[in-house]
Amino acid sequence: MIALLALTLTVSAATPVLTLDEALQAAREHNLDIQAARARLQQAQLLSNRAWAAYLPTVAVGAAYTRNSAEAAFSLPGTTTSIVIQPYNQLAGQAELRQALIAPSLWPAIRNAGIAEDVAELSTESVRRDILFVVAQAYFAAASFQEAIRAAEYLLEVNKARESDTQKRFDAGTVTRVALLRAQLDRARAEQDLVRARNAYASAKLALSTLIQRPPEFSLELPPVPEVPSNDVDLVKQALEQRPDVAAARRNLDLAVGRRQGVWFSYAPSVGFSGVYRISNATGFTGKNDSWALGLSAQWVLWDGGLREINLREESARVAEATAQSKLAESRATEEVSRSRLDYENARANLAKAEEALGLARETQRLTEISFKAGVATYLEVADANSSLTSSEVNAISERLQTSLAALRLLRSAGLFEAKQ
Repeated sequence: MIALLALTLTVSAATPVLTLDEALQAAREHNLDIQAARARLQQAQLLSNRAWAAYLPTVAVGAAYTRNSAEAAFSLPGTTTSIVIQPYNQLAGQAELRQALIAPSLWPAIRNAGIAEDVAELSTESVRRDILFVVAQAYFAAASFQEAIRAAEYLLEVNKARESDTQKRFDAGTVTRVALLRAQLDRARAEQDLVRARNAYASAKLALSTLIQRPPEFSLELPPVPEVPSNDVDLVKQALEQRPDVAAARRNLDLAVGRRQGVWFSYAPSVGFSGVYRISNATGFTGKNDSWALGLSAQWVLWDGGLREINLREESARVAEATAQSKLAESRATEEVSRSRLDYENARANLAKAEEALGLARETQRLTEISFKAGVATYLEVADANSSLTSSEVNAISERLQTSLAALRLLRSAGLFEAKQ
């Protein structure tokens, strides 16, 4: 672990420290992409209700008023009662009930709606994990830039001290003006490196604040490299079982099969029930103001111009496509796990070498500084040692960042990053 705390300026107490867990929690609650995905999920969760609505009874009521130009009435033979068939002001009301009794085409549609909801939920979970993965990447990057600032500040102090010491030696006539100019140049470069590091940190922090929808008034703490499962853990198996994109591809295959079944069910006949109640101020020939009727209806489409055959071939092609997509998702997951494992092992090896090189560079710089003060080492040797230390500091921070990102990618490829328990 790169320890520079003793060499840095104290962070202002007015600036709160944002931890990685807090950043992820803020993204879960406030990230706009996650909110949009949740809204789409809520829309998709209505698919089952919409499918069932076609099988539930339909009730409709209506009323009408008609002003007729003439009134029509008649009397039955042997009676004096007048029956009004058409009054001047005619009022009518109707209530109707319809219910599908046997609707084979709706049966797979209801099942398919449930599968579609599962696909939408898995897709939303995949989006959630992807966004939180991006947030974690942004956090590690910004925290690494913050560490780079601390390293740049330390190296600037070293170069300022070197410039001051060289100035004194030049005034005493023990070093040449070239040595003084070199010290001033090294100090100017260190100042430029610090400005670049601060700008990079501000940019990375702004990107992070946008992801979590929080003002960038915070500092960060560099987390340890994420822990990953050991080599003996079958990460490929876990990826195939826990990755939501793989599960969504499988459910999409189930959905394609279900839609093809729906086409087959459309060949079956359907049976429905209907009931109607009417009331009017015109009694009609029955002599009653109200009437009702019940009925059963059956429909069997024997030929629809070949549309069902076309739909069947289309859905069969979609089943083949979904089968290929499911196998492709599993193949990609397997490849991503294997590649991420290799990248992680390579990053760990690079980090170990970078930390070893940093330790050697620090010791070399310390000994060279002592030798220079003793008049044994030349200024060029000191400048080379400082340059090597600067390069080693930056490289160690970069390799630590790459190792952390490689660990995150491995966890994500195995379906372990931000998995719901």
